Amino acid sequence: MNQQFPINLSITRIVKHTTTTWSFFMTPQNAARPNFIAGQVAVLEMDNYGDSYYAFASAPEENEFEFLIKRRVSPNVTAALFDPHIAKHVVLKDIVGTGFAVEEHKGHDLVFVAMGTGLAPLRSALHHIFPNRKDYGRLFVLYGARRIEDFCYEDEMTTDWRQHGVELRQVISQPGDSDWDGPTGYVQSLLDHVVPEMNNPLALVCGSHEMQEQTKKRLRELGFSPEKILTNY
Repeated sequence: MNQQFPINLSITRIVKHTTTTWSFFMTPQNAARPNFIAGQVAVLEMDNYGDSYYAFASAPEENEFEFLIKRRVSPNVTAALFDPHIAKHVVLKDIVGTGFAVEEHKGHDLVFVAMGTGLAPLRSALHHIFPNRKDYGRLFVLYGARRIEDFCYEDEMTTDWRQHGVELRQVISQPGDSDWDGPTGYVQSLLDHVVPEMNNPLALVCGSHEMQEQTKKRLRELGFSPEKILTNY
């Protein structure tokens, strides 16, 4: 990657998915828009708050960069972004990680496995696929959260995703006394129900380290070779 860093960014808008998880949209200030691979990770800096790493939730060809960020209390870039009293001087210092080079896997059925804000880089890959949807097989998204109210992009899932043939499966790990009538447990538990239906499948996985390791283990048990299990970093 040969773009010139650092690049100053402007926050153009904010979308609040939940009380704690928001999408921040940003564009470069007076600089060329850098290229990236779907699902790669941006290194962002704000003043004296150090570096923080956020996966792109937007596709490479979209006009704005989108980052799906969950509020944190520690004094870092995340906390500063959520604080209305802090001026937002955001700098893109680098773009890192492997991302998801989905162009190399045309013709495959794809299963996206995400927990929490780990959905962001998988959404980047989905949005990158949609303009060339016919080049891919079935698209499964397995999305886990702690509670019903923690799910993001619900409106998009029922409109845009459905129109592109995405087969969505959701699961929550802490149903409590909610009226949730879907499956409960961890997202990797959903693999047993969809993988047998897939043709020449490829898995894209993002979540906590523990979740990724458990998911990769289950995928291997279901017959996936290591090169058919992709992570973005």
